[in-house]
Amino acid sequence: MIDTGSGPAVVLIPGLQGRWEWMRPTVDALAKRNRVLSYSLCDERSSPFPCVPARGFENYIDQVAAVLDRARLTSATLIGVSYGGLIAAEFAARYPERTTALILASALHSGWQPDARTRRYLRAPQLLSPLFVVTAPGRLNPEIAAALPDLRARVRFMVEHGIRVARAPMSPAKMARRLAWASAHTFADLRQLNVPALVVTGEPDLDRVVPADHTRQYLSELPGACHEVLSRTGHIGIVTRPDRFAEMLGRFMDGNRIPA
Repeated sequence: MIDTGSGPAVVLIPGLQGRWEWMRPTVDALAKRNRVLSYSLCDERSSPFPCVPARGFENYIDQVAAVLDRARLTSATLIGVSYGGLIAAEFAARYPERTTALILASALHSGWQPDARTRRYLRAPQLLSPLFVVTAPGRLNPEIAAALPDLRARVRFMVEHGIRVARAPMSPAKMARRLAWASAHTFADLRQLNVPALVVTGEPDLDRVVPADHTRQYLSELPGACHEVLSRTGHIGIVTRPDRFAEMLGRFMDGNRIPA
C-alpha cells in the first residue's frame, strides 16, 4: 500500500493485472492535489493484505475497507480502473457511507460475461499467456500512438512502462482466477447508490480491451452519473495521459465540492 500527496483522499484500485506499480504516472499526477492511496490486489505476493481463496471476489471488498482503516479514513473517493471498477462499484454499493464519490475509468461492468476467447484463456492461462503478450501490441499500439503523437515521447513511454511491467510482473493464473471470481459473484444493485459518480471512457475506436459501450452501462444504473471521454486514449489513458485524467478528476471533485 502506498500513501502519498495531500488533499482530498482518493483510493486508486488497479486493474486485472493487480499491480499498482503499472499506474505510477497516474499516482504521481493525482498526488499533485490529492492524497492518493493505492495498492496491489491482496492475492499478489507483494501484498501485505490477507486473501482467503474460498471468499473469492469478497477478498477485494474487504481489502478496500482495510485500506481505508489503515489510512485512518472514514471515507474517500474511489477510482476503479478496468477490473478495479467492479471492486470500486461493489464497495460503494455496500458502503456508501465510506464512499465520498465514485470514478469508474474504462471499467468492466458487472454484466460482463467471458467470450469464447476468454473462456479458452480461463481454462489454460499459463499455456495461452504468450499469445496474450504477442497480441497486446495490436490492442494497445493504436491508442498509444494517438495519445503520444511525438515519436520520442512515445518511445520514452514504452520504455518506462516496460520497466514498470518488468518490475511488477503479472500472473496469468491470478488474472484468470480474478475473472472467474468476478463471473461467479452476485453484484449489488447500484440503482440505490446516491454518491457523486463519474464514468470515464476512452474513444470508442481506441479501447480494444473493454469497449466504451460496455463501461457506459454504468450510466443507466448510477443516478446522476457524469460521463467524460478522455480524448486520444483507449483503455490505458490514465497512464498515457495522466495529467489530463487528473485535471478531469479535479474538475469533477471541485464541482461536487469533495472535502479534504
